[in-house]
Amino acid sequence: MQVFGQQMYFADRADAGRALARSLEAYARRPGALVLALPRGGVPVGYEVAHALDLALDVFLVRKLGVPGHEELAMGAIASGGVRVVNERVVQALRIAAATIDAVAAAEQDTLERRERFYRGDRPHLDVRARSVILVDDGLATGSTMRAALEALGRQEPKRLVAAVPVAPAETCQALRAEADEVVCLATPPAFHGVSEWYRDFAQTSDEEVRALLERAAHERLA
Repeated sequence: MQVFGQQMYFADRADAGRALARSLEAYARRPGALVLALPRGGVPVGYEVAHALDLALDVFLVRKLGVPGHEELAMGAIASGGVRVVNERVVQALRIAAATIDAVAAAEQDTLERRERFYRGDRPHLDVRARSVILVDDGLATGSTMRAALEALGRQEPKRLVAAVPVAPAETCQALRAEADEVVCLATPPAFHGVSEWYRDFAQTSDEEVRALLERAAHERLA
């Protein structure tokens, strides 16, 4: 992490992960704690956090359920572990039928399961019940995906939920406090136009890189 003038830059996602880990040292080697990363960009960050803190790493996938014909409007979300979150306000306002939600959720579930199989292989989901969970992404704008993930994880009864990101608007981090027990945002710049502007290298993370980092983390835990 470097500062040039008034702007702070992370060299890349790995650099951001190492910086984030320093703010999470209280969780290092804590029994039962684990790191969940939001693919794809959150995984290189999460890998460095898990490596530095000597914790297990897994992915947590979230798929938005878009309103048919207006897919940019979320009527809910599905997440790893078979969790579904419904935005009752949108559903009631638009009088969306349960069958419509089921159809959209089924299609998105296929995509989610396909990606999880590729990322995780035959490794099982990590159980979050009664555990301290650090949920990591590479940065937030509106934070909608992170909020959906936190709500979905909250239904699985973890002991503690921590949302951790290198950079996000201050108002986004504040809003997350309603869903998480702790929110760690390294940088909350007042002029925020996008996550990428706070990285010198923000190249897209590939599915292959996600899979490789998860495999490396699993092997390190067994070593």
